[in-house]
Amino acid sequence: MDQSLVLLGGGHSHVEVIRRLALDPLTGWRIILVNRQAQSPYSGMVPGHIAGHYTFNDCHIDLAPLTRRAGIELLQAEAQGLDLDERRVLLQDQMRVSYDLLSIDLGSRPQMGEVPGAAEHALPIKPIDRFLVGWNRLVERILNENRLWRIAVVGAGAGGVELTLAAQYRLDQLLSQAGRDPGSVTFHLFSNSCEVMTGHNPRVQRRFRRVLTERGVQLHTGQPVTRVTQDAVERADGQQVAADAVLWTTSASPHPWLAEAGLAVDKRGFVAVNDCLRSLSHPAIFAAGDVAAMVDFPRPKAGVFAVRQGPPLAENLRRAALGQSLKAHHPQKHYLSLITTGDRYAVASRGRWSWAGAWLWRVKDHIDRKFMARYNDLPISDQ
Repeated sequence: MDQSLVLLGGGHSHVEVIRRLALDPLTGWRIILVNRQAQSPYSGMVPGHIAGHYTFNDCHIDLAPLTRRAGIELLQAEAQGLDLDERRVLLQDQMRVSYDLLSIDLGSRPQMGEVPGAAEHALPIKPIDRFLVGWNRLVERILNENRLWRIAVVGAGAGGVELTLAAQYRLDQLLSQAGRDPGSVTFHLFSNSCEVMTGHNPRVQRRFRRVLTERGVQLHTGQPVTRVTQDAVERADGQQVAADAVLWTTSASPHPWLAEAGLAVDKRGFVAVNDCLRSLSHPAIFAAGDVAAMVDFPRPKAGVFAVRQGPPLAENLRRAALGQSLKAHHPQKHYLSLITTGDRYAVASRGRWSWAGAWLWRVKDHIDRKFMARYNDLPISDQ
């Protein structure tokens, strides 16, 4: 009887694992991908989709043909827990999937549980598929209700700033096309710190503060958001800012059931893995992307690391399946970020350096489309 490798989640690392299995199958193993959706969003293009530059299909990998080409079973279901003793993934409706090897690439969620009212009244940026449904409903409401709208974005890192500028750009375009005043929608961006883009160098921070100011985004910095109501956002200093919609893009948090199952996790609750992306507590389990924490090489929760963990994860899963020794993966310290400003313009950030221009948007567009073609245009015929 074949042994089972379960890929839990269709994140950036796992799509590369699947691609490599399509090119070089792993014989003697039954491989199952468990994912809520049949499409996997590419986070690097989601702001462009929100801004209206890309269609849904442009920024999503269709998992059905990709898994079919690799001979992998696609099970659309949502994971809710793990039974580590019996080596089973627990799914909704009391479904279970057994594994001999398990790889987890589920991504993360914005941290919102500690803020009263956030879960009830805010729309989190992740999971992306659910955010896009909520975003499209909000756009429809704004176009149908001719009144003043106030949109709050909580979290002023790269994700929050990109989302703010992309959403503003798209609504400006749609309202102008409808003969309405784009100024009827105002944006408020909230940051715990006194700056925006705190994970980047001062040049990048100054560039984006200037762009946000020029475009009329009202900045609320230096105080954490402590409460969200149906029509307002409240800060620690007691200030209340009226809001008709709240978009939530704060720092990443893990799925709590991973730690509850008994997996070793870091202090924030992400799956603790070694240099080979293998769990510190359960050798039959691997993890990559935002859900994982490399204990010897801590890195930010950025898509670039999930993408680059794909090849070493694929190799180590194959080696583990064949009983071979694993290979260590040492992620780079510095990486290039191309951060968009809503329109076809981007800012580059790497270490202490920063550049900006429309040409950088074209570079990013080329890189992103090339990345997507690797998975949507795989040169293997369907079986």
